[in-house]
Amino acid sequence: MASTTTATFLSTLARATATNLSSSAKVVRFVPAQTTTSRGHRRRAAPIRAAVSGTEKAAQPPASPSSSDKQQPKDKSSERVVRVHNADEFDAALAAAKDRLVVVEFAASDSESSSEIYPTMVQLSRTCGDVDFLLVMGDESDATRDLLRREGITQVPHFGFYKGAEKVHEEEAMAIGRLGPERLAGDVLYYGDSHSAVVQLHSRGDVEALIDEHRGEKGKLVVLDVGLKHCGPCVKVYPTVVKLSRSMAETTVFARMNGDENDSCMEFLRDMKVVEVPTFVFIRDGRIVGRYVGSGKGELVGEILRYNGVRVTY
Repeated sequence: MASTTTATFLSTLARATATNLSSSAKVVRFVPAQTTTSRGHRRRAAPIRAAVSGTEKAAQPPASPSSSDKQQPKDKSSERVVRVHNADEFDAALAAAKDRLVVVEFAASDSESSSEIYPTMVQLSRTCGDVDFLLVMGDESDATRDLLRREGITQVPHFGFYKGAEKVHEEEAMAIGRLGPERLAGDVLYYGDSHSAVVQLHSRGDVEALIDEHRGEKGKLVVLDVGLKHCGPCVKVYPTVVKLSRSMAETTVFARMNGDENDSCMEFLRDMKVVEVPTFVFIRDGRIVGRYVGSGKGELVGEILRYNGVRVTY
């Protein structure tokens, strides 16, 4: 059932693709919080920035949706998008979700962009059973306007991603308009993935345990995807990582770590000398045998094949 859910989601992602990304995507610079040395002095670690592959080509956008495909956000009993009308309902929905991802679209009845992106929201809600979807119409009432002000929303459509009642990510109106449905679908997979074959790592101990598990002649190649919570290129390449985790399951184990999740992860990134993300670290029999920095899908596949002993010609 889990692999079927992932496969269905990825097919949705493919249908939703409508991207204007170019090979020169913006660099995301990350400056971690100050750390304390053994002598008590404060120091700041080197910034980590998003790596961009120079060989990526923009995907061809699909045909423009017909007028019948554009729907104004509204309630339908057949949809899993739950419309909330005030802060109390909003907070209750986040609390009920617990650790599940909650995706919230903040929209307005007179926003054409809200209407255009809403069908993608509906389709994702039907295929992602382990993610909750909420809709807030900002111009519905004083209560919804107050909720938007509380959440710091000044433009719509605006998407918020919540876990454990805390906001973990957001996409502003400008980014959604520029990058289209592919970005929204990629965000849902990146922040809500809990069912794919990609092992989620949350500490140095998790990494070491996984490496130990695959030592010896029967051990598999471990591909460690190191990224950050708010990293466009990391989100963009992650659907490819999920696909590969299924198609290469017999020979390769895929794992993921967000370096800014906690202090243990950040310390691990510093020790690994990771300065750009995404960085893919290839580990065989307890040893690091190579790494690939970037989000080029073809290049990533080629590197994985190479470290699995397959001769690759570029």
